[in-house]
Formats: sequence, structure tokens, C-alpha cells
Amino acid sequence: MYTLQNVSKSYKQGKRSVAALTDVTLTIDDGALVAIQGPTGGGKSTLLQMLGALDRPSSGTVRLGDSELSALGDHKLAAIRAQQIGFIFQGFNLIPTLTAQENVETALAPLGLAADARRSRAAQALASVGLSDRAGHLPNELSGGQQQRVAIARALVKEPTVLLADEPTGNLDEQTRDEIMDLLEGLWRDRGLTLILVTHDSAVAARAERRLHIKHGAVHEQ
Repeated sequence: MYTLQNVSKSYKQGKRSVAALTDVTLTIDDGALVAIQGPTGGGKSTLLQMLGALDRPSSGTVRLGDSELSALGDHKLAAIRAQQIGFIFQGFNLIPTLTAQENVETALAPLGLAADARRSRAAQALASVGLSDRAGHLPNELSGGQQQRVAIARALVKEPTVLLADEPTGNLDEQTRDEIMDLLEGLWRDRGLTLILVTHDSAVAARAERRLHIKHGAVHEQ
């Protein structure tokens, strides 16, 4: 699924150059469940941005399947994000003035589908996370776990091949964390997705097939 070859990423902080990733070489198989751990500022978010076609490396190459992401223009990267990659965030990132159904439909806007098709696919996605009965509710009418389920439905509705999750259980209590991980693991298995998640939670990481640790921009296998 992914091949990273000698990937480095540096940012400017004033006059200083700060290395976020340093010479990362890594492959991730199609259908893998991978957890990425490491200290704050170690490079986890930067690595996820590379995998999500949200940023380009300063040097090296990032390939998703047959596409070399690091060589593509903004328009093609946007198309890949819209069609192949689903994103799940710690803060849910739901639009507060839209219902659960409407929030899920927003992910389909770049695909140019007709309104009926958008509604149908959003309803199916909400059903897949057990929230059909909450489709008409606003985010502030939902619990944290329900909001994250809406966010998962929004990521799934595009029918992506990759799910990237940045601390998907970070705002949840222990019981809800386990419920969300049960859901994600079931979706990963049933749909044959590649699921890559960043987490500080060892209980979440323990459920992955493969665990990577990143510190000072360098990736190590655990």
C-alpha cells in the first residue's frame, strides 16, 4: 500500500530548521492494521500527513500504490484524498450546524454525486456504525462516542482503501474507547481496509498487527 524511501521533512522556525522526519524508509502492506506511537513532537503527525497526501517531504519519496505522492500536483493530491483516503481525528471535526447525516454527506461533495446518491450513501454509512436513529441530530445532541461514530461514517462514506486515524479515542472514556476500537477493528476486517492510527494509548496500540515507534523523526519497529 505505502512505500516511503529516505523520507525527511524539515520546517522553518524563525531562522532555525527543525527536522520532523529523518531518513524514514518504510513499507506498509495493503490491509494492514498499524499503530504509530511516540512522544509529543516526535514526528507522528508529520508522518500521518505524508501518508494522507497532506504534505510533501523535503527529500525522499512517498508512494501510495502506483502513485508517487511526493511528485504530484495539488489537484491530483486532492483527488487522491477525496477518493482513496478517509481521515478520523481526535476532535471529531464535525460541523456544529449540520446534522449527523449532513456531516457525513460533506465528504461526498468533491465527488460530484447527485443529491439522492449522497443521501443514500450517507444513510448506509451511518447504519454501518450503528447510528441510523441519530441521523437527524446535531453534534451537540450526541455523546462523544456517537460523534466519533459520525466521524467514522464520514470517513467511510467515500469507500476509501485507507483509513488514517489521529488519536481516534483520545477524547473518550475507557469504555467508549473500547467500543470505538471494536467498531474500527470490525470495519477494518470486514472491508479489507488499511488502517493506520496514531495513539498514545497502549491498550489501543496493542490491538494492532504492527506497532511503529517514532522519536526525534526516526521510525523504529516494535
